[in-house]
Amino acid sequence: MPATQRIVGVGLATVSGLAVAGQSRINGELGVRLADGFAAAVVSFGVGLLVLLALVPATPAGRRGLVAVRRALAAGALRPWQCLGGVCGAFLVATQGLTIGTLGVAVFTVAVVAGQSGSSLAVDRAGIGPTGRQAVTAQRLTGAALTVAAVLLAVSDRLGDPGALVLAVLPLLAGIGIAWQQAVNGRVRAAADSALTATLINFAVGTVALLVAFAIDIAVRGWPAGSLPTEPWLYLGGPIGIVFIALAAAIVRFTGVLLLGLATIAGQIVGAVLLDLALPTEASHPSLTTLLGAALTLVAVLVAALAPARPS
Repeated sequence: MPATQRIVGVGLATVSGLAVAGQSRINGELGVRLADGFAAAVVSFGVGLLVLLALVPATPAGRRGLVAVRRALAAGALRPWQCLGGVCGAFLVATQGLTIGTLGVAVFTVAVVAGQSGSSLAVDRAGIGPTGRQAVTAQRLTGAALTVAAVLLAVSDRLGDPGALVLAVLPLLAGIGIAWQQAVNGRVRAAADSALTATLINFAVGTVALLVAFAIDIAVRGWPAGSLPTEPWLYLGGPIGIVFIALAAAIVRFTGVLLLGLATIAGQIVGAVLLDLALPTEASHPSLTTLLGAALTLVAVLVAALAPARPS
């Protein structure tokens, strides 16, 4: 692949990671205001879906992409399960609303990173993404192991709080799903030849999944106790997600899943720590161990990123 495209892809992924850190804070605050993480996720994904439903059919590339995806599914070139990446995105957004008010953006992000790093290795090795199979090297494994150590360090001051540790498991699982989501969304983008079309499919699938989860949540716990906030910035999580998903779907064919994930992680870590330092939540302020865990995560990203990519 051309080196220039790879460098540009890494730069865009890093910027999108910074945006995701902001999205995490927005959706976390929305979850606190609504007193329900699932309700916050439905609002976030729903706003994004409405934007895409207006945007994609209005563009020639978007309309062509929808036709191309339908033909690819009919011909078997694209499998139905490869269109389900939005389920993982929905789970990530739900965990933002459910956990960030307690964990803070930094701990949340480090947990996501741990899951995403290991999962990216497996996804690249299995060849799920559009770049095909990539070998698992000792250096990449070392990077993934360091991210796990970083998560343990970041939450070490909460070992006496089982509730916080259980909450940290949710973003860890969400991180595992992100790598698979990026890979299959890249496949949809390749079939559609349109990043916006792939993003629309992602948001449509994710919104359906969240509505089902929200309905179950209402049946078990009742209607959310909070009310919709009036501040416009609390509804920007969905549009930020559109940018993130579209960029990832567009550049994964140049970077591969692992490098895309690592660059995104670097942006997320920097953004998350800055947000928690500048705007700490009432429930959580980044401790020294959290900052050390974030720094160790960046080291892990560097170790894995410097590993040469080898086809398997």
